[in-house]
Amino acid sequence: MISKRAQSVSPSETLKISAKAKELKREGKSIISLSAGEPDFNTPEHICDNAINAIKDGFHGYTMNTGTPELRESISNKLKRDNNLDYAPSQIVCTNGAKQALGFSILAMVDEGDEVIIPAPYWVSYPQMVKVAGATPVTVRTSFENNFRITAEQLEETITEDTKAFMLCSPSNPTGTCYSKQELKAIADVLADHPEINIISDEIYEYIVFEGEHVGILNAAPELKDRTVVINGFSKGFAMTGWRLGYLAAPQQFADAVAKIQSQETSAPSSISQKAGEAAYTGSLDPVRDMRDSFRERRNFITEQLSSMDGVKCFKPSGAFYVFPDISYYLGTTATNGDTIDSSTALCMYLIEEHGLAAVPGDAFGEPNGVRLSYASSMDDLKEAMHRLQKGLSELS
Repeated sequence: MISKRAQSVSPSETLKISAKAKELKREGKSIISLSAGEPDFNTPEHICDNAINAIKDGFHGYTMNTGTPELRESISNKLKRDNNLDYAPSQIVCTNGAKQALGFSILAMVDEGDEVIIPAPYWVSYPQMVKVAGATPVTVRTSFENNFRITAEQLEETITEDTKAFMLCSPSNPTGTCYSKQELKAIADVLADHPEINIISDEIYEYIVFEGEHVGILNAAPELKDRTVVINGFSKGFAMTGWRLGYLAAPQQFADAVAKIQSQETSAPSSISQKAGEAAYTGSLDPVRDMRDSFRERRNFITEQLSSMDGVKCFKPSGAFYVFPDISYYLGTTATNGDTIDSSTALCMYLIEEHGLAAVPGDAFGEPNGVRLSYASSMDDLKEAMHRLQKGLSELS
């Protein structure tokens, strides 16, 4: 028998589309996939070298449940250097990817009957993680006109006596939107009046910001530190997706609670991955900056292309490596095979099956008028993808 909790959870749409793309490729079809949130760069050499040396030196055993002292010390130093945040190593828990840090944080934060406010579009896993924890996700639909940023007024209107947590992602997956310090301060002012609400700040894309510096909510409102969990990791900024290494920084009591859950569920991340993470934060950031500059060039290209297409609206995102164009103009149209494009999901299935272009429907992110396109692909692939998208849209009537 399957539990009610497991039945309430939906599979990841991003992984579903990626799997569909791989299946069609195996069948010999030409597929350009802009569905996966994965940098197309290799992990920087000095990080790989540290991991290889760890293997050769026999660093093969279990580490402390919360991560090695050396890795947590390097994270503590990084948070001070890059984010102006003071966390002792004991307040840091290293996890098997930032996704695990998020999931365990929610498990440690909410109970049955609690509500968690999540701005939409959201990363697909946020509401599902809340459901796994037995709480209720409360999504707030933001607007294209405001670059999909939640306003302080919207947050205030959504808070109830059952609200236990608020989740924020900046830079955002799936939209690439970044919040300004002023916007974060306005949100923080609302939260200041509700001391019972905890904050989860997902900052996994912090190194991929194109204009200015990354700003987190604690930079705008350090007074919220005693109820804020900062989530981060190595996958996006250092092209380390397969290394599965993330972490959280939190008040001591909360870090201890997550550590207890982790000790029973998975224990520490891979010892080799931890050595790689150490090198990432103690070594040169030049490869990170080079990667960001490449993403900026691709962002400029893809937003120009999308904005030139009939019926497509697209703003230029400030960070991450996604665009989230509004495609509502094409909802209700008909494909050449007679199928009705009645949703963003139908549009994405049409594009992958008829034109070999994989994108993730906005339905998966709580915004039915959009689609997510990742530009973490080569410029050649992006050019071909835009050609296929233009052709696919032009054939709808």
